[in-house]
Amino acid sequence: MATAARPAEPLRISILSLPESGTMAAFGLHEVLGNTATDADALSRPIRPVLVARKRGAFRSSTGLQVTPEADLGCSDADVIIVCDIHLASDETPEGRWPDEIGWVRRHLERGALVCSTCSGAVLLAEAGLLEGVEAASHWSMADLFRERYPGVKFRPERILCDSGHGGRLVTTGGASSWQELALYLIGRFCGAEEAARVARLFLLGDRSHGQLPFASMARPRQHGDAVISKVQAWVVDNYATAIPVSAMVERSGLSERSFKRRFSAATGYAPVEYVQSLRIEEAKQMLETEDVAIEEVSVAVGYEDPTFFRRLFKRRTGVTPGQYRKRTRIRTFPM
Repeated sequence: MATAARPAEPLRISILSLPESGTMAAFGLHEVLGNTATDADALSRPIRPVLVARKRGAFRSSTGLQVTPEADLGCSDADVIIVCDIHLASDETPEGRWPDEIGWVRRHLERGALVCSTCSGAVLLAEAGLLEGVEAASHWSMADLFRERYPGVKFRPERILCDSGHGGRLVTTGGASSWQELALYLIGRFCGAEEAARVARLFLLGDRSHGQLPFASMARPRQHGDAVISKVQAWVVDNYATAIPVSAMVERSGLSERSFKRRFSAATGYAPVEYVQSLRIEEAKQMLETEDVAIEEVSVAVGYEDPTFFRRLFKRRTGVTPGQYRKRTRIRTFPM
């Protein structure tokens, strides 16, 4: 799959934390987004997250942990801003609480930035009047507040991710852990589905009911100095779908079958058939993550004419069926 040259400029994301916010979303978003395209050879766009607050000084979060922001509201060059969750007691009101933050959010929206909220952070956007007349997601416990204080907002507590207007430049999410969905959405939107899938595997984001196996990638073959085996490895990367690939590899090596298998295993740590299967499954996973082709087409594309065998092999290697893998790894888009 052809990829574009890596953009020189990183995507600038400001994560707004309030004294009424917790730390899970702010710290989690910062770490996950900051691990996007960290490899010097990566082709996807890197992200530069910055933790922002009203003032630069350290403060206590709603959970009592100390937060030390990297920038204050004077920063105005973000491509994306994220308003973190807000915790208010039952006798507290949002009225008049965040005039500086609201002004900061509005300025970014007017300048063309993408404005997002996670969990109950949508309350600040509603208080700013940005959600009037549009659908918005937030934590389900905010239903009464939205009904009473923001009756013009079409509150959607069942949504995880919601396009909340302004031409796709306002996004709200619901639930305490919805920051994970937002992180993958932003990576997918700006850096590509492949990078989002890589980050999801790295941090085990998504459905974990089948354990870690669906997130695992092919272990990198060990470094070695066997030139014959290196030549065969280079060939099979582009020809893994070849019929009877191990026989073709033996032929290209010029060795006897027994000698080839022994040297290949010693050099790479894989038996030849396991190596080919791993390459094929990794390509199948990438197709399932990024393309809308039938499972049978994926099977043939990676070298398996028998889709039933492919499904069995895929499940043995990943712990889930190809269909389950596709469902859990596709990057979430706006529900329509």
